[in-house]
Amino acid sequence: CGAATRRPTDRPRDPRTGEMVDGDITAQADQSMRNVVALLKAAGLGFEHVARTTVFLADMDDFAAMNAVYARYIVDPPPARATVQVARLPRDVRIEIDAIAVIP
Repeated sequence: CGAATRRPTDRPRDPRTGEMVDGDITAQADQSMRNVVALLKAAGLGFEHVARTTVFLADMDDFAAMNAVYARYIVDPPPARATVQVARLPRDVRIEIDAIAVIP
């Protein structure tokens, strides 16, 4: 059994500029997932180490588009996931992703 690590929620921030990515849910979801992957890689982990994610959406109507992007990054078997709609996200982004990974 390994230790768990949790990264605070990740927003669609461009790591080069520090600015939030403009655009639709597809662009924001892709940047958020790239950020999660980069954080995992920096810890010596991959998405296969993720046990659970929580996706926070500003609008549940974005679920299908977000899910299409999410599916490009997950591995089999996929981690547990909860997706919820929230009233508002910081800086008015459309998505945040929280990931919990297990360190082997």
